[in-house]
Amino acid sequence: MAIPANAAVSLNFPVINMEKLETGERGAAMEVIHDACQNWGFFELLNHGISAELMDEVERVSKAHYAACREDKFKEFAAKTLEAGEKGADVKDVDWESTFFVRHLPASNLADLPDLDHHYRQVMKEFASEIEKLAEKVLDLLCENLGLEPGYLKRAFAGSRGPTFGTKVSSYPPCPRPDLVDGLRAHTDAGGVILLFQDDQVSGLQLLKDGAWVDVPPMRHAIVVNIGDQLEVITNGRYKSVMHRVLTRHDGNRMSIASFYNPGADAVIFPAPALVGAADAAERNEGEEGTAVYPRFVFEDYMNLYVRHKFEAKEPRFKAMKADAAPIATA
Repeated sequence: MAIPANAAVSLNFPVINMEKLETGERGAAMEVIHDACQNWGFFELLNHGISAELMDEVERVSKAHYAACREDKFKEFAAKTLEAGEKGADVKDVDWESTFFVRHLPASNLADLPDLDHHYRQVMKEFASEIEKLAEKVLDLLCENLGLEPGYLKRAFAGSRGPTFGTKVSSYPPCPRPDLVDGLRAHTDAGGVILLFQDDQVSGLQLLKDGAWVDVPPMRHAIVVNIGDQLEVITNGRYKSVMHRVLTRHDGNRMSIASFYNPGADAVIFPAPALVGAADAAERNEGEEGTAVYPRFVFEDYMNLYVRHKFEAKEPRFKAMKADAAPIATA
């Protein structure tokens, strides 16, 4: 799949003030969410219930941790990458980022991560709890828009041990040669719903819409939401995951704290029966049965494929899962 490399275009990015969901403007706000999931794969939430004080502290301790514990190591990587690129090596398969991952569910690894002080662990634990609640609220809003029964998407993610939930903490430091390397190469996200707390001073995140790159605008105390591959499957294509990337910049160290609310490893993923046929209704004759556009598979099997083909188009992954599909026992 050819991906344009040019600069982003300016469009009206979907932003939802969640306070409006409690007013007479609820219907209009829900429509913005629905349209965003269908046509953008991304939207941004304001007044989402996570306190500004907590978000400010998460930002402060995350940036301080990078400066104290990760910056020197990144500079070594950066020097080697730039030297190779300037000598003619292709470094487009490298990401200009410093990152670590915190697992929250089904079991936390927060206590096991090195170089995190007690305060950082406590702040991250509190933030994860708030993000988890927001993720589940977002899933219920999607259920409402899709006509699914309340809680359907949460149950679809559950598996035998509940969902998989974790946070990727990333820094995208300044890069003197943005022409050589991206911050993070273009990809779709494999999982369910992703909630991002991004730097409000340093931009760089872009999504691919209608063949052009679009900036995801930095907004103070906002949470960016995007659709993962599993929601595309469960909604039978009503909602779409989209390609996105992070550009490098000459100036600014961009913070990114992305939380992934994903299915459990053994969760069986398949199009919701209530939505089978919804995507192809216009093409069917009256009385014809709808079809599931996507296969049934175990989430862990999809992840095993994804890690080998993350920076490629999603469609071949779906086809591979369909080709490899075997009968799956259900309760």
